Amino acid sequence: MVDDTAAGNSIQRNKRLLTRALAVCGAMFLFGFACVPLYRIACEHVFRNKIYNTADSAKGFRVDESRWVTVQFVGNVNSQLDWSFAPEQVTMRVHPGAVNDAWYDAANKAQTAIVGNAVPSIAPSQGSPYFNKIECFCFTEQVLKPGESRRMPVKFVVDPKLPKTIDTLTLSYTFYNNRPATKKLAEQTQATQPPNS
Repeated sequence: MVDDTAAGNSIQRNKRLLTRALAVCGAMFLFGFACVPLYRIACEHVFRNKIYNTADSAKGFRVDESRWVTVQFVGNVNSQLDWSFAPEQVTMRVHPGAVNDAWYDAANKAQTAIVGNAVPSIAPSQGSPYFNKIECFCFTEQVLKPGESRRMPVKFVVDPKLPKTIDTLTLSYTFYNNRPATKKLAEQTQATQPPNS
């Protein structure tokens, strides 16, 4: 009788543990699925304000012509996106405080129009606060028709307060397929096409 009670309690504990583990797994899956849309919302509502403020403050930067910083450019696409994407120039030497332009090229290799969003990152992370994007394609959805290509500009300035120990910064972009926007675009395109006779 005691053994049956202990076994029943053990089964109940295992069921509760399994339920909690499944709930945690489900929450993690939903969080991972929501990362790109959440990043887009953050860009539109938080970082976009930083970009406009940076454009104003960059005018006040004094160019440090005694110092050079190497900026490296990297372009990647998520495996679910049938695009090619790469920087036109892989490195650039800049003076802190000077406004610079860089370009990335994207091309849609798919047979359908796709909406993409770019997620930027700066390395090393200690240098991130000192790399200021004045103009960037990552804050808007990029629509490319089948076979279409586009040059995308990045206007940036390296803050002269960048620590002297950092002489190289890497700006990396990864493009993702914005599936909800791509699906909506496909539905709109299909609705505007005349029916087959």
